[in-house]
Amino acid sequence: MHKSKAASPADELGEVRAAIARLRLREARLCARILAAPDDGMEGRHFRAEVAERRFRLFDTARLPEAVLADPRYWSESVTREVRCLPAAVGPARPPVPALRAVH
Repeated sequence: MHKSKAASPADELGEVRAAIARLRLREARLCARILAAPDDGMEGRHFRAEVAERRFRLFDTARLPEAVLADPRYWSESVTREVRCLPAAVGPARPPVPALRAVH
């Protein structure tokens, strides 16, 4: 990924998010490999992988009575803002989206 001076923040954001998605996929594959064979690949030259187990409690709203779920006194609303990154309309005045190189 390179950043040109004329690059739009939207284009750069799209490239960054695509790179993050590729890295998350690679991370998931490496974690699956380590979990499948924890005795192989745990020690590297710079890092050591460790498999840890965490336990936590979850509040299961599906077990609540319908009267509680339907009561507005138990609900609150929050508003968040997000930036979505969508493909631009490709037309005669717009070049196609560049292909992004896969990370292996």
